[in-house]
Amino acid sequence: MQKPRAKVDEPHARRLEALWGGDFGDAYTDRNAEAANRRLPFWKGLLSAYPARRILEVGCNLGANLRWIADLTAPRDVYGIDVNEKALGELRHTVPSVNALWGLARELPFRDRYFDMTFTMGVLIHQPPDLLPLVMAEIVRCSRRWVLCGEYYAETMTEVPYRGHSGALFKRDFGGLYKTLFPELKLVKKGFLSRKAGWDDVTTWLFEKPSG
Repeated sequence: MQKPRAKVDEPHARRLEALWGGDFGDAYTDRNAEAANRRLPFWKGLLSAYPARRILEVGCNLGANLRWIADLTAPRDVYGIDVNEKALGELRHTVPSVNALWGLARELPFRDRYFDMTFTMGVLIHQPPDLLPLVMAEIVRCSRRWVLCGEYYAETMTEVPYRGHSGALFKRDFGGLYKTLFPELKLVKKGFLSRKAGWDDVTTWLFEKPSG
Protein backbone atom coordinates (compact mmCIF):
# COMPACT_ATOMS: atom_id res chain seq x y z
CA MET A 1 0.00 0.00 0.00
CA GLN A 2 1.36 3.40 -0.95
CA LYS A 3 1.47 6.06 1.72
CA PRO A 4 -0.56 9.17 0.92
CA ARG A 5 1.69 11.80 -0.55
CA ALA A 6 1.68 14.79 1.76
CA LYS A 7 3.94 17.74 2.39
CA VAL A 8 4.84 17.32 6.04
CA ASP A 9 6.04 20.20 8.20
CA GLU A 10 8.94 18.27 9.69
CA PRO A 11 9.95 20.90 12.29
CA HIS A 12 6.36 21.08 13.56
CA ALA A 13 6.11 17.29 13.69
CA ARG A 14 9.39 17.03 15.58
CA ARG A 15 8.26 19.78 17.98
CA LEU A 16 5.14 17.86 18.92
CA GLU A 17 7.02 14.58 19.23
CA ALA A 18 9.49 16.28 21.56
CA LEU A 19 6.59 17.81 23.50
CA TRP A 20 4.97 14.44 24.14
CA GLY A 21 8.30 12.77 24.76
CA GLY A 22 9.39 15.30 27.41
CA ASP A 23 8.07 16.87 30.60
CA PHE A 24 4.71 17.74 29.02
CA GLY A 25 4.16 14.09 28.14
CA ASP A 26 5.36 13.00 31.58
CA ALA A 27 2.71 15.22 33.17
CA TYR A 28 0.06 13.71 30.89
CA THR A 29 1.13 10.25 32.06
CA ASP A 30 0.78 11.29 35.69
CA ARG A 31 -2.69 12.76 35.12
CA ASN A 32 -3.92 9.55 33.49
CA ALA A 33 -2.63 7.06 36.01
CA GLU A 34 -6.19 5.92 36.86
CA ALA A 35 -7.57 5.99 33.32
CA ALA A 36 -7.67 2.21 32.90
CA ASN A 37 -9.90 1.29 35.80
CA ARG A 38 -13.25 0.89 34.00
CA ARG A 39 -12.19 -0.11 30.49
CA LEU A 40 -12.41 -3.90 30.71
CA PRO A 41 -16.06 -4.21 29.53
CA PHE A 42 -15.30 -2.40 26.28
CA TRP A 43 -12.29 -4.53 25.39
CA LYS A 44 -13.95 -7.76 26.46
CA GLY A 45 -16.97 -7.05 24.26
CA LEU A 46 -14.94 -5.85 21.29
CA LEU A 47 -12.46 -8.74 21.21
CA SER A 48 -15.24 -11.25 21.74
CA ALA A 49 -17.13 -9.94 18.71
CA TYR A 50 -14.06 -9.19 16.57
CA PRO A 51 -11.31 -11.64 17.55
CA ALA A 52 -7.73 -10.53 17.11
CA ARG A 53 -4.58 -12.28 18.28
CA ARG A 54 -1.72 -9.88 17.53
CA ILE A 55 -2.63 -6.29 18.44
CA LEU A 56 -0.84 -2.93 18.27
CA GLU A 57 -1.77 0.30 20.05
CA VAL A 58 -0.16 3.40 18.54
CA GLY A 59 0.32 5.93 21.33
CA CYS A 60 -0.12 3.43 24.15
CA ASN A 61 1.11 5.69 26.99
CA LEU A 62 1.21 3.70 30.24
CA GLY A 63 -1.09 0.91 29.04
CA ALA A 64 -4.61 1.92 30.08
CA ASN A 65 -5.88 -0.25 27.22
CA LEU A 66 -3.10 -2.81 26.84
CA ARG A 67 -3.37 -4.04 30.42
CA TRP A 68 -6.87 -5.35 29.64
CA ILE A 69 -6.01 -6.62 26.19
CA ALA A 70 -3.13 -8.59 27.68
CA ASP A 71 -5.62 -10.31 30.02
CA LEU A 72 -7.86 -11.24 27.10
CA THR A 73 -5.28 -12.55 24.64
CA ALA A 74 -1.69 -13.80 24.62
CA PRO A 75 0.42 -10.97 26.16
CA ARG A 76 3.41 -11.80 23.95
CA ASP A 77 1.29 -10.79 20.94
CA VAL A 78 0.30 -7.42 22.44
CA TYR A 79 2.35 -4.41 21.33
CA GLY A 80 2.37 -0.75 22.28
CA ILE A 81 4.43 2.07 20.80
CA ASP A 82 4.92 5.56 22.22
CA VAL A 83 7.39 8.46 22.31
CA ASN A 84 7.30 8.95 26.08
CA GLU A 85 9.88 6.88 27.96
CA LYS A 86 8.28 7.46 31.36
CA ALA A 87 4.98 6.02 30.15
CA LEU A 88 6.72 3.06 28.54
CA GLY A 89 8.60 2.42 31.76
CA GLU A 90 5.32 2.32 33.67
CA LEU A 91 3.86 -0.08 31.12
CA ARG A 92 6.89 -2.38 31.30
CA HIS A 93 6.58 -2.40 35.08
CA THR A 94 2.84 -3.03 35.36
CA VAL A 95 2.43 -5.36 32.34
CA PRO A 96 5.92 -6.77 31.75
CA SER A 97 4.74 -9.44 29.33
CA VAL A 98 3.66 -6.99 26.60
CA ASN A 99 5.96 -5.50 23.99
CA ALA A 100 6.42 -1.82 24.91
CA LEU A 101 8.45 0.00 22.26
CA TRP A 102 9.65 3.54 21.66
CA GLY A 103 8.82 4.79 18.18
CA LEU A 104 7.10 7.36 15.97
CA ALA A 105 3.54 6.95 14.70
CA ARG A 106 4.65 8.21 11.28
CA GLU A 107 7.35 5.52 10.99
CA LEU A 108 6.00 2.32 12.53
CA PRO A 109 8.77 -0.31 12.70
CA PHE A 110 6.64 -3.25 11.57
CA ARG A 111 6.08 -5.04 8.30
CA ASP A 112 2.86 -4.79 6.29
CA ARG A 113 -0.18 -6.60 7.71
CA TYR A 114 1.75 -7.80 10.78
CA PHE A 115 -1.11 -7.24 13.24
CA ASP A 116 -4.68 -8.52 13.34
CA MET A 117 -5.74 -5.17 14.81
CA THR A 118 -4.10 -1.75 15.01
CA PHE A 119 -5.68 1.08 16.96
CA THR A 120 -5.45 4.51 18.54
CA MET A 121 -7.35 5.98 21.47
CA GLY A 122 -6.98 9.75 21.78
CA VAL A 123 -3.83 9.92 19.66
CA LEU A 124 -4.89 11.06 16.19
CA ILE A 125 -6.28 14.21 17.79
CA HIS A 126 -2.72 15.21 18.64
CA GLN A 127 -1.33 14.79 15.11
CA PRO A 128 -0.78 17.94 13.02
CA PRO A 129 -3.17 17.97 10.03
CA ASP A 130 -0.42 17.70 7.42
CA LEU A 131 1.05 14.65 9.17
CA LEU A 132 -2.23 12.87 9.89
CA PRO A 133 -2.60 11.09 6.51
CA LEU A 134 0.87 9.58 6.90
CA VAL A 135 0.17 8.39 10.44
CA MET A 136 -3.14 6.86 9.37
CA ALA A 137 -1.47 5.18 6.41
CA GLU A 138 1.06 3.57 8.74
CA ILE A 139 -1.73 2.30 11.00
CA VAL A 140 -3.61 0.83 8.04
CA ARG A 141 -0.45 -0.63 6.49
CA CYS A 142 0.45 -2.60 9.61
CA SER A 143 -3.01 -4.15 10.04
CA ARG A 144 -4.08 -7.41 8.47
CA ARG A 145 -7.77 -7.04 9.29
CA TRP A 146 -9.07 -4.53 11.88
CA VAL A 147 -8.37 -0.81 12.24
CA LEU A 148 -9.89 0.90 15.28
CA CYS A 149 -9.77 4.54 16.31
CA GLY A 150 -11.33 6.35 19.25
CA GLU A 151 -11.01 10.13 19.01
CA TYR A 152 -12.77 13.43 19.69
CA TYR A 153 -15.34 14.04 16.96
CA ALA A 154 -16.32 17.22 15.13
CA GLU A 155 -18.03 17.58 11.75
CA THR A 156 -15.28 19.90 10.56
CA MET A 157 -11.68 20.12 11.73
CA THR A 158 -11.54 22.24 14.89
CA GLU A 159 -8.38 23.15 16.74
CA VAL A 160 -8.70 23.19 20.52
CA PRO A 161 -6.15 25.10 22.63
CA TYR A 162 -4.45 22.50 24.80
CA ARG A 163 -2.77 23.41 28.08
CA GLY A 164 -1.09 26.48 26.67
CA HIS A 165 0.03 24.91 23.40
CA SER A 166 -1.27 25.58 19.90
CA GLY A 167 -1.35 23.01 17.12
CA ALA A 168 -1.51 20.20 19.66
CA LEU A 169 -5.16 19.05 19.62
CA PHE A 170 -7.65 18.81 16.76
CA LYS A 171 -11.18 17.42 16.67
CA ARG A 172 -12.57 16.17 13.34
CA ASP A 173 -14.40 13.32 11.63
CA PHE A 174 -11.56 10.80 11.82
CA GLY A 175 -13.75 7.96 10.62
CA GLY A 176 -14.75 9.95 7.56
CA LEU A 177 -11.10 10.74 6.86
CA TYR A 178 -10.17 7.07 7.06
CA LYS A 179 -12.85 6.31 4.45
CA THR A 180 -11.70 9.15 2.21
CA LEU A 181 -8.04 8.15 2.35
CA PHE A 182 -8.62 4.39 2.29
CA PRO A 183 -11.91 3.64 0.50
CA GLU A 184 -11.19 -0.08 0.66
CA LEU A 185 -11.91 -0.03 4.40
CA LYS A 186 -15.35 -1.24 5.49
CA LEU A 187 -16.94 0.41 8.53
CA VAL A 188 -18.30 -2.40 10.70
CA LYS A 189 -19.02 -0.60 13.97
CA LYS A 190 -19.32 2.95 15.28
CA GLY A 191 -19.78 3.85 18.92
CA PHE A 192 -19.23 6.32 21.74
CA LEU A 193 -17.25 5.92 24.96
CA SER A 194 -18.33 8.26 27.76
CA ARG A 195 -16.50 9.66 30.75
CA LYS A 196 -18.83 7.69 33.01
CA ALA A 197 -17.51 4.49 31.43
CA GLY A 198 -13.91 5.46 32.07
CA TRP A 199 -13.14 7.12 28.77
CA ASP A 200 -13.12 10.73 27.58
CA ASP A 201 -16.25 11.12 25.47
CA VAL A 202 -14.64 9.71 22.34
CA THR A 203 -16.28 8.45 19.16
CA THR A 204 -15.05 5.06 17.94
CA TRP A 205 -14.86 3.61 14.45
CA LEU A 206 -13.94 0.01 13.70
CA PHE A 207 -12.95 -0.78 10.11
CA GLU A 208 -12.21 -4.05 8.36
CA LYS A 209 -9.59 -4.35 5.64
CA PRO A 210 -10.15 -6.55 2.60
CA SER A 211 -8.31 -9.88 2.71
CA GLY A 212 -5.30 -10.56 0.54
